[in-house]
This record gives sequence, C-alpha cells and structure tokens, in this order.
Amino acid sequence: MNSTKQPQPLSKAKLADAEIARGAGGETHQTARRGMDVLTTQQGAPVADDQNSLRAGARGPTLLEDQHFREKLFHFDHERIPERVVHARGFGAHGFFENYESLAEITSADLFQRAGEKTPAFVRFSTVAGNKGSADLARDVRGFAVKLYTKEGNWDIVGNNIPVFFIQDAIKFPDLIHAAKAEPDRGFPQAQTAHDNFCDFVSLMPEATHMVMWAMSDRAIPRSFRFMEGFGVHTFRLINARGQSTYVKFHWKPKLGLQSVVWNEAVKINGADPDFHRRDLWNAIQSGDFPEWELGLQLFDDAFADQFPFDILDATKLIPEELIPVRRVGRLVLDRCVDNFFAETEQVAFCTQNIVPGIDFTNDPLLQGRNFSYLDTQLKRLGSPNFTFLPINAPKCPFHTLQQDGQMAMVNPKGRVNYEPNSWGEGPRERPERGITSFPEEIAAPKQRSRGEKFADHYSQARQFYISQTAVEQTHIQDAFVFELSKCDNPAIRSRMVSHLINVDAELARRVADGLGLKEIPKAAEPARKPIADLPGSPALSIVRNGPKSFKGRKLGVLAADGSDASLLKAIEKVAAEEGAQVEFIAPKIGGFTDSGGGLHPAQQKVNGGPSVLYDAVVIVLSADGAKLLAREATAKDFVSDAFAHAKFIACSEAAMPLISRAGITPDEGVIPIKTAADVVMFMTRCRELRLWKREASVHAV
Repeated sequence: MNSTKQPQPLSKAKLADAEIARGAGGETHQTARRGMDVLTTQQGAPVADDQNSLRAGARGPTLLEDQHFREKLFHFDHERIPERVVHARGFGAHGFFENYESLAEITSADLFQRAGEKTPAFVRFSTVAGNKGSADLARDVRGFAVKLYTKEGNWDIVGNNIPVFFIQDAIKFPDLIHAAKAEPDRGFPQAQTAHDNFCDFVSLMPEATHMVMWAMSDRAIPRSFRFMEGFGVHTFRLINARGQSTYVKFHWKPKLGLQSVVWNEAVKINGADPDFHRRDLWNAIQSGDFPEWELGLQLFDDAFADQFPFDILDATKLIPEELIPVRRVGRLVLDRCVDNFFAETEQVAFCTQNIVPGIDFTNDPLLQGRNFSYLDTQLKRLGSPNFTFLPINAPKCPFHTLQQDGQMAMVNPKGRVNYEPNSWGEGPRERPERGITSFPEEIAAPKQRSRGEKFADHYSQARQFYISQTAVEQTHIQDAFVFELSKCDNPAIRSRMVSHLINVDAELARRVADGLGLKEIPKAAEPARKPIADLPGSPALSIVRNGPKSFKGRKLGVLAADGSDASLLKAIEKVAAEEGAQVEFIAPKIGGFTDSGGGLHPAQQKVNGGPSVLYDAVVIVLSADGAKLLAREATAKDFVSDAFAHAKFIACSEAAMPLISRAGITPDEGVIPIKTAADVVMFMTRCRELRLWKREASVHAV
C-alpha cells in the first residue's frame, strides 16, 4: 500500500521552538530550532529528510538513487582507521609551554630564546600494550607525547612516564611488542604482560631487566596523568648559534607531585570506571584546575659522557638526578579539551624525527630506529603522506614545501614551479643560516652489527632503582613480580626470571621465589658485564619520596545520606575548597539527600556505583538512621573496607561508627573521628600524606 501523506507546513510560532521531524507516514520528531545550521550532504546540498531512506512506497524497496542515504552509509562504513600498533588507547588535550628564561647560551631553538614565550602545545597520554578498548589502569608504561607548535615548525618530544626502555636497539622492537601483546594463537590476555610470551622474552633479554623493574613498580599504575612524570627517554643534543653542542635529557615534572595507586585498587578501578584516567583529565580541565608540568633539562658534555659508567646512548640507562640536577626551564599547562576526539586525539601524528633548529639527535640506536618507524607508522594509519595537513598536525607557523599530489592532497604548489633549484625566481628556497643543521660529529668506524662495550651492563641500574624505593614500594615490586610470573604456565620461565633478579637484589629474588613456591632458588644468570654493586640510591626515583605537599588536585569522596550533619558537610566543602581538592557526594540515591538542616545535596554517585577506589580519601558523615540503612548495603561496607585496605585516610562522624564496625575495621590513627570544623581541618592536613602506608602491612595478604 502506497502512502501519499506529506508533512504539514509549520507556523512561525511552532518553528520558534520546534520539535520537527519526519517519521513513518510523515509524523515529525527531529528537533529544529531557530538559529541551528541546516543539515547538508558533504557536497553542501540541504537535506530534507534524515529519518527515512527513499523508498518505492512506504513498504517498498530502498532506491539506489537516494544519494544522501548512500553517502551517509559510505562515510560510516569507513569511519574507523587502523589503530596504533602501540599506544592505541590515548587521551589528549591542548595547552601551552611557557619559557622561564632565555636559553640562547645552549640552544638556538626559537621557543627558548625569550623569557615568557608561550608556545601552543598538544599532549597525548596513552597506554602501550592494550587496544583502544582496553582499560586505563592496566599495569603498563604510559606514553607522554608532547607536540610543540613553535614559530619554526613542530617539535615532537615523544616520551613515556618511565625514563628507560626495554631494549637498546630498535631492531628488537617488533619482537618486544609481539611478545607483550595478546598471544597470537588465542588473542588474549589483553593489555597485560602477565603471560608466558612476555615473561619468556624479557627473561631471555637481560637488557630489559632495568625497565622490567620500573614496570613492576607503582610507576606502571599511576593515579592520574596529572600526577606522573614524563621523560624524553633518549639523549638528544642542543645546538646553540655558534654550533656548539650540549647533550640533554628531557624531563616533565608534575606540579602536583607524584602519585600512584596500589594493584588491588587498580583492578577495582578498571571495573568501576575503565575510563578513570580520561575522565580525571577531562574533569580537571573542564573545572579550570589546569594540570601543569615543568620542563626540566639534564645538561652535560662529552667529559661527563666519557666518565659515566654507562653509555649515554643506551636507552636502558638513566642519569641519576643526584649526578646531574634537573634544570627547570619552563612550564607546560593543559587548559583546553579537544573539540573532537577522533579529529585531534586519534589523528594526531607524533614523530621523533620532528625537531626544530637548535635540536639534534644522537646516535642512540633505539632513537635512530624510531625516527624511521614513526613516519612509516603514520603513513599506514592515516593513509597518505598528506596527514601533515590535518589541523592537529599542521604547523601553526607559515610553511612552504614543493611536495605535491598524493591521496587527499589539500595544498599543492601554485604556478609552474614545483622543483628547486629553478631559474624562474619562484618557490621557496633553503635557508642555510637558520634551517635545521646536524652537529658535525666526526665518525670513522667499520660497518658492523654490534653495540658499545658499556651497553653490556644490564643489572647495575636495575639494582640502583630497587634500592632507591621505600620499603613499601619494594614490597609492591615483589608482589608485582609474583603476580605476573604466577600467570605464566611454564615453570622454566618463572625460574629464569628469578635468575635475573638475583643479580639485582638477592632478597628480592628470594621473596619472589618464595611467593611463587619455587622448590629452590635458581643459579644467578651469567652477566655479560660484572654489575656495579655499590651505586648509591637515588631518592628522585621513588614516588613516595616525591609525593605532593598538599591535597590539591585530589578527590574526596563523602558518603552521606538523609539526616547527615549539615555543619560537618559545610565544613568539609569549605576546607576542601581551600585546599584545592574536589568533593563528590555518594548517597543511597543519585537524586541526593537532605542534611540535618533541611538542605538538599545532589549526589555525584550512587552508593553501589561510586566505590572508594575512585577517591584519594573518604569521609563518612551519617545520621544514626543513615548508618543503620547503609550497614545493610554490601557496597557501602565495601566502600569503607576498601578505603581501609588501600591505606587511605578515613574521616568518620560519630553516628557513622556502626558502619565502620560492620565493615570489620578496627580503627587506627588513619581513621579520624570528626565532630567539629577543627577536626575536618586536622583530617585534611593528614590527607596531604595521601596514604597511611604503615597500615598496609597489617592488611597485606600474601
């Protein structure tokens, strides 16, 4: 049966505030308001009906002549592009870098010439091993990639939150990632290194030992992007106007201090909010609490490089800050979220080869390989060498090339000149006095497949990292090794990994072997070069020793219900605001609760959807009736018991104590009774410590 019913014209009054659309038979349901843009095809033609495809009758077949329908599905079918092989799950934001002082004495890079110079920036944080759909709190290295849109081109500092890497030569990168990814015959585990292939690979590659120590530490489960460091990993060169070279390592130091979560907490966060890190960064920027890092430089010369016990070109090594202090030269501020995730965060293309005049590479073999690989990767992902014209990748300074054509060409040379040199007096020309020039390092050496002798020490800095950790952090490393290796089905792999740990620290190896239930401790792996056993600890390598000085930027979870003390709630909000912390209310109903004074408080979380793992500290303010109600709620008891188990500070009103008891908790000094505003102030002061670490030993399960 054919339908001839047509949509009726709308009056001007109805158009002013309208809900119009065509449904079956011509009824209307799409919103159209005055001032809204007209929906068009990609060719700019206005669309009359976006609800129904063109058919032969109301119940007839769809007609191929419906160009809008075909265009819409065609584009939808091609929306996805290949995800990154590594760093697939990422989140980005815009901001700026501000230079503190002129660095003209060490580099001619334009962005470092003037104090107060602000350079636009885009930063993408990421995990390495998981796919785009994996969870944020996987135990993994985090990417920390910074694109600086300088006045002389784009400079990409493509780094991580860990200053060293698993391998020394890029030729091993495919093997590393193949081993770390899901096993190819089964497609799992996803976003984890707790499986045979990875442990097999690193246990056969002693050079990975240092990085594995970092990966098993709390560095691999950061609390927030905002609370983690970034590192350029490699040694680069700074070149000044006189052509003089200074070696440099790049550091990003978070203004809010370092902070991680514990493993049990990370597992539960992934269940409660797999987008935890993304949401945290988004909310911070949207609320005006802009994250900041300081750019730090470790600067050194050939004399230092020659006397350093390790090769400065070895990406599995670092230079302790106690040997070369980090000079802080500017700040990075993220103050704007992306407008479109795909167009910016997904399509941004970082390449280690992207440098500007005044910056140069060294002969680090891993860096040299990355310079080749990243450009090739972006071509594969984005489909054309013209990815550089995408707005997120295009320089913000004038740029002129003679490159032309290719898929999706957006800019081509104008006129007849598309080459140089030419005698037409047209087109761009090179600029020797200002362009990128390489440091004229003299090299005379035979072609060979080998590494420098100093590359052969694989255990000394791994030990230095371990002894630099607090006792709590060392326990976490031990537990991480036990957990990861317990997921290996092959006992020989477990034993082989322990054989390397003996060269790091005998007690660490013993504890891991005991945790795995090894019948005997294996013989130590034979080192290629004798380790240096007396390297001093480096306090800068510890998260706990470099925590915040305040609770600023952190989140306080307040568990409340009808009848909660109004004066205490007011004091909590006031003190938290003064500290620069965020408060979220968790209540029996998402609609909120009414306090003892009759005030209505909207809730940000429902009690069974807002576990304490989402917060840095918690407050429980309940009336007697509220405590009685929540004592019957399993998730409310979990809220309290998890906060206690994770060594968090807990404030508790007197009427809420029954819930503490029902959760099976015996209060300690970190469970703080609050009756007055002064008690709330004292509680916030304790929260600056973030954790009551000595509690962990009493709740730690082996």
